[in-house]
Amino acid sequence: MAKQHTFSIIKPDATERNLTGAINAVIEKAGLRIVAQKRIHMTRKQAETFYAVHKERPFFGELVDFMVSAPVVVQVLEGDNAIAKYREVMGATNPANAAEGTIRKLFAKSVGENSVHGSDAPETAAIEIAQFFAGNEIVG
Repeated sequence: MAKQHTFSIIKPDATERNLTGAINAVIEKAGLRIVAQKRIHMTRKQAETFYAVHKERPFFGELVDFMVSAPVVVQVLEGDNAIAKYREVMGATNPANAAEGTIRKLFAKSVGENSVHGSDAPETAAIEIAQFFAGNEIVG
C-alpha cells in the first residue's frame, strides 16, 4: 500500500498540560511516522481560515478563541492509510465515547477540549498541510 500523509494538530488543552510527547508516543506506537512538526501560536486569521467550514455554526467563535488561546503543535503524519489510521488512533470526538487507548480517551478533557485534530480526507489533508508547511519541511 502507498504511503499517505495526514495533518494533525495537538490542541491547546494538550500543549498546556505538556502532553505533546505522550501523544506523539501513541501516534508512533500506532505505526504512523511524524515527518513534519512545529509548535506555533496560531493567529486568529490562521484559525478562522482553518475552521472556515464551520463559520456559520454557533460554536465557530468559541472554537477560534480556543485554538488561539495557547500554542499548538502542527504535524504531518505518514503511513499506510494514514488518514483512516490516525482517525482511529484519535478516537471519537467525545472522549466519553472514545475507545480505550485512543488519544482522546487517554487525554481529552471534553468534546470541545479534545486534544487533537486530524484530517478527514485526502483533499482536506492536502489543504491543511499546505496551510502550515512548505514542501521542504516535510521530511520522510
